[in-house]
Amino acid sequence: MSSWDRTVYSGGKLSDNCDHSSNKCNNATGAIGAVYGFAVLGAAVYFIQQSTSFWGGVWGLLKAIAWPAILMYKLLEILKM
Repeated sequence: MSSWDRTVYSGGKLSDNCDHSSNKCNNATGAIGAVYGFAVLGAAVYFIQQSTSFWGGVWGLLKAIAWPAILMYKLLEILKM
């Protein structure tokens, strides 16, 4: 199986995002990955600028990586899900 013939399981049936006539796939993950990457980079710059020591900068870097998970946890906690 070639890389353009990846399939995605969704909705109880096997479907793919590929146009087999032109051998092209639409995985559509690049844009959201870029947005997430820029958000983590921006958070890292913010938290590191706010730190006053080396270990504060390390802690800021860890917070920048973990903030999406914390945000989702708090959101689901508020929505009681």
